[in-house]
Amino acid sequence: MGKTIAEKIFDSHLVDNPFGDIHVIRLDAVFCHEITTPVAINDLAERGLDKVFDPEKIKAVIDHVTPAKDSKTAMQGKILRDWADRNSIRDFFDIGKNGVCHAIFPEKGFVRPGYSLIMGDSHTCTHGAFGAFAAGVGTTDLEVGILKGVCAFHYPESIKIEIKGKLPEGVYAKDVILTIIGRLGVNGATNKVIEFCGEVVDSMSMEARMTLCNMAIEAGGTCGICAPDMTTVDYLWNFISDEFGSKEEALEKYSEFTADEDATYTDTLIIDANELVPVTTFGFKPDQVKPISEMTGEKVDQVYIGSCTNGRIEDLRVAAQILKGRKIKEGLRGIVSPASPAIYSNALDEGIIKIFMEAGFCVTNPTCGACLGMSNGVLAEGEICASTTNRNFNGRMGKGGTVHLMSPASAAATALNGLITNSELYRKGDK
Repeated sequence: MGKTIAEKIFDSHLVDNPFGDIHVIRLDAVFCHEITTPVAINDLAERGLDKVFDPEKIKAVIDHVTPAKDSKTAMQGKILRDWADRNSIRDFFDIGKNGVCHAIFPEKGFVRPGYSLIMGDSHTCTHGAFGAFAAGVGTTDLEVGILKGVCAFHYPESIKIEIKGKLPEGVYAKDVILTIIGRLGVNGATNKVIEFCGEVVDSMSMEARMTLCNMAIEAGGTCGICAPDMTTVDYLWNFISDEFGSKEEALEKYSEFTADEDATYTDTLIIDANELVPVTTFGFKPDQVKPISEMTGEKVDQVYIGSCTNGRIEDLRVAAQILKGRKIKEGLRGIVSPASPAIYSNALDEGIIKIFMEAGFCVTNPTCGACLGMSNGVLAEGEICASTTNRNFNGRMGKGGTVHLMSPASAAATALNGLITNSELYRKGDK
């Protein structure tokens, strides 16, 4: 019987099968940030277990509130900083070198096809874009991962989502994943891996695939995953060129982690890309999705462009294309946060930062702060934000605030009008 990508990764990483479908697998990396990891660090220290299984495989960053906004967040950073120093963790990204974890870790080459990795962060599923199994875990699993380099999971079941055809102009990965979540529901993929495939996925950049996989958790998925291909190899080539004689050799190796034709899935969903339109959320759940055209004219107080979902250079380029030479609506707050120093630097070099600033946006350092209402863009009660982030829970960006999730193109167009608006890049009218 054929296997899915996740099944192949599990089988190649199996350490133990203590009972039933519980599989203990070896981890290739454990990612850490200053919000969830300090709890694990302190607990391990209290148990006399202040050590890590392999300092080369631990990657840590301060990214959620950076720089610190108060004494509590400063202490969280200090705990992570001191722990990284005590345990000789080389890949620790502190203030000035730090970026959003799910953006900076891939661009540093820390994720490879066939990898298994965990992090105390639900959007760890982002890294499945590389053909890896990547899952967010709780404190206990994180502690075991840090200490022993293993984690226990149920043997993975997968849902196959095949996206056929070609995306209409002005429709982006964010529109695709929001549409999928709308169809699956927030519990539709609970305890499942979502395996994305089809012509649309094949034609996507790594940045777009990361956007897809990033929001698998919003449908309840443990991980989103894409098969590795030459696009994956090209993205990683600077980090893997010493391991392979050619890109073709690398692709042959990584192709071990593609699904077999006769792999078994718990469900299959086929999406016709030609029918997709720009969408946004309403209400307070990620599966409450409507076409932008049905929300046109809804007033917003703030527009936020950034996050681990849509803060990469590709996202900033699209938004800047719409904003160039224009001003955002008077009275509206526009905030943009490039997701890593490298992205910020590229945006500077390309003149994108200048475009945002001239349009009236506040450009901040890389941070997760606004996405979960911690800093750099918190909403007041009753305020509404059009955002390129990943969650629209009640109060997510601030108590009593409302969030409408959308693509960077839609967010930029909305910023110009102060009202939810389809971008001019969408060429199929108000369908």
